[in-house]
Amino acid sequence: MIPDISDFSLVRTQDDAPFEGVPVPGLRASYFHRDEDGRTATVGCYFIGDREILRAWGYADEEHCRHNAVRGRDGWHPAADGCPDVQLIRDGQAAVVGLAVRAPNGQWLREPRPEPAGGRSAGTPR
Repeated sequence: MIPDISDFSLVRTQDDAPFEGVPVPGLRASYFHRDEDGRTATVGCYFIGDREILRAWGYADEEHCRHNAVRGRDGWHPAADGCPDVQLIRDGQAAVVGLAVRAPNGQWLREPRPEPAGGRSAGTPR
């Protein structure tokens, strides 16, 4: 079951949030926590623009996520055990330009980068 973040407290929000230690342009992450019997339960919500694409949760004293859920165009996929399967998308110069997330059904969900302020394509590969 996907956690209801209204039961948690917002700790921080980060723009160009990192995955694998590398900032991802256009990815925003909001981190939440709450106390559960002396342990800190955590939830990370990841957004491209205003659209949430991924939620990962577990406990602060554990190295990896316990569960994750991916949101496709038609809504949330069922929650899966462990950390999400994420791939950084790089341009021809090896710069990170986006993020792809694999849903439990094996389908890769690719989120395009938000367009630059001028409204023209940034040339991000699709």
